[in-house]
Amino acid sequence: MPLCYRRENTINTDNSMKDLMKERKERIVEFMKQDAYKPLLFRELAYVFGVPKSDIEVFRKLLEELETEGLIFKNRHERYGVPERMNLAVGTLQGNESGYAFLIPDDPAADDIYIPAENLNGAMDADRVVARINYRDYGDRKAEGEVVRILKRANTTVVGTFEKEAGYGFVVPDNRKISWDIFVSKENFNNAKSGQKVVVEILRWPEKRRNPEGRIVEILGYADEPGVDILSIIKAHNLRIEFPRDVIDQVSGIPQTVTQEMTVGRRDLRNLKIVTIDDEDAKDLDDAISIEKLPDGTYRLGVHIADVSYYVKENTPLDREALKRGTSVYLVDRVLPMLPAELSNGICSLNPGVDRLAFTVMMDIDSTGKVKDHEIFESVIRVTERMTYSNVYKILAFEDSELMERYSDLVEDFRLMEELAQILRNRRMSRGSLDFNFEEAKVILDDEGKPVDVRAREITIANRIIEEFMLICNETVAEHFFWANAPFVYRIHEDPDTDKMASFAEFVHNLGYHVKGINKIHPGALQELLFRVKDKKEERIINTVMLRSLKKARYSHENAGHFGLAAKHYCHFTSPIRRYPDLIIHRIMKEYIRNGMSEARFDYLNEVLPEIARQCSERERAAEEAERETVELKKVEYMKQREGEIFEGIVSNVTSFGIFVELDNTVEGLVRLSSMHDDYYIYNEKNYCVIGERTKKTYKIGDAVTVRLENADIATRKIEFTIVEEKKTRERKKGVDSKILVHITGGKKKKKALKKA
Repeated sequence: MPLCYRRENTINTDNSMKDLMKERKERIVEFMKQDAYKPLLFRELAYVFGVPKSDIEVFRKLLEELETEGLIFKNRHERYGVPERMNLAVGTLQGNESGYAFLIPDDPAADDIYIPAENLNGAMDADRVVARINYRDYGDRKAEGEVVRILKRANTTVVGTFEKEAGYGFVVPDNRKISWDIFVSKENFNNAKSGQKVVVEILRWPEKRRNPEGRIVEILGYADEPGVDILSIIKAHNLRIEFPRDVIDQVSGIPQTVTQEMTVGRRDLRNLKIVTIDDEDAKDLDDAISIEKLPDGTYRLGVHIADVSYYVKENTPLDREALKRGTSVYLVDRVLPMLPAELSNGICSLNPGVDRLAFTVMMDIDSTGKVKDHEIFESVIRVTERMTYSNVYKILAFEDSELMERYSDLVEDFRLMEELAQILRNRRMSRGSLDFNFEEAKVILDDEGKPVDVRAREITIANRIIEEFMLICNETVAEHFFWANAPFVYRIHEDPDTDKMASFAEFVHNLGYHVKGINKIHPGALQELLFRVKDKKEERIINTVMLRSLKKARYSHENAGHFGLAAKHYCHFTSPIRRYPDLIIHRIMKEYIRNGMSEARFDYLNEVLPEIARQCSERERAAEEAERETVELKKVEYMKQREGEIFEGIVSNVTSFGIFVELDNTVEGLVRLSSMHDDYYIYNEKNYCVIGERTKKTYKIGDAVTVRLENADIATRKIEFTIVEEKKTRERKKGVDSKILVHITGGKKKKKALKKA
């Protein structure tokens, strides 16, 4: 199977050379995957592929790149092969605070591999590694392995607490999945003091019996100082706070008003009734809507999106910084915007009563929810009113007289919006779209950043109106440009792995449910199950396990459809102020609509979009993790003040070491089996419950329980409860003022929240 390495006269561009290198890599890997292949030395491979002497170093570089990517492996005998045929697995390490780790293989069909602490060989949490498989899955024994090569380090810096000793110091990582303390020599203290939160740069990686070494590069402050807790999370996820000087300089030259010159060539929609509907505290308003009903009963829905690409030009400092950030990050106490405030809260934000440049999608939708016709064009708009979810909800659900009088010109529009949103939702559900029933937490902070309340975020018809309108708009745009065969960035959600679906089917079978069509599952089968468990005790755990059994949505230059939405075409178009993928497809769409696209531009975009999509997916994951961590931190901080108090909760999960209990305000904590003194409880894995050995008392998912908050540990962000026996609960209630028996507000009514598409 020779590879041609002679110099081609046709190769006259960088892109052509990259394509050729890519093709050669693919040929090498496919050759090594053949059943007849035996690991070969470098010179043997060069001979087999017919590599001329002039290209030997090019060939060597190709092999090195393939090794770095984890696609091939060179063993200690200098022979090359693909990992899967050499008893190896490639993937990402997931550490554990006890010291061991699991390898999460790149192959989605492969099981996780347990890596004992002594077999990590210096690898750390989130490192990309190659592991040798020492034991395969057999019966109850899980696969076990040993790290043999570290392909890419994930933690060049670590956030933690500095502890000073005589002549040296060390940093205890905040990330409990990093079990190593980082040694810091005296000359690398950088004036850090014991007890301070710091950022430490790793100078020497850990070895089998040697801790990593580093130097302090930033001092964040003492843990109890206001804002340091959130700042530590920001730094741990490498989120960007300040904008560079060249970005600030560029922004300073952007006008904050729309001039007549800017509107040339745009459709003037300033006389159209257009509203924004957002949270009360939202400042980056990037989507607005308009609606009317035509004489034939057709709904004309207008979705008007801020034209950010007019101000953020390609390959400028502002654009490069936006790509590095990838997304705005909404932490519990602040927003880290993708774009500076002059744009995100200023000229790009669709504020009422002022002219704004927009990108409009106008859709004609029939009574079944089908988009019969659509137009996509650049526009200039003037938002009529800045509405909030709560006010629109009060108008539609309660016909609030004061609000209806105040917004009398818009009330009929809101009713039309509700009508159309329900039609769109019915159509989406009929094709099998999944809606998970999870409650999101809303944390209320005081002026000093201290949590004063935690409650379940309320999702109303007003939220659903915007959700449905943005979904149909994103689908319409994605389908339009798919059939145009233009370079594009899609939002994809691939079909779930068959093995994971089989495991999920077994899980729900043990709970008394059945899932149809596991080998080629349709989202409608999962939707049917979600409907059947609605308001049942098992609802939360089935929702959770189902979600974990699905792949994560991501960005891609190739359209693979969206399983969760049961959509053939989907993209993110509606939030260019806060998401880079939306911004870049705005540019592509404009270019295509205006003048078409040259072949060179077409090839260039197809070259760069895969990496842009990958980077945006990566930054999205970091943002989501940081957002989750800040909410969990403030939840624990809020509950810390309530240690000793009694609450009502629901068993949300059962494990071999304890049961998890969720309160009405979404706070979740652990009841350890070792703390349950009335009996010795045994974990029943098949039925997901624990059973008392003597009393046969059972705790299973969905059971209502009364718990006492024993400990809220801010450092580890963990909450521990103990079960309060019924008799003791009654006695406590008789003798104590009811105000002490705090029951968190929020109610047991579950509100549906559309999973982030």
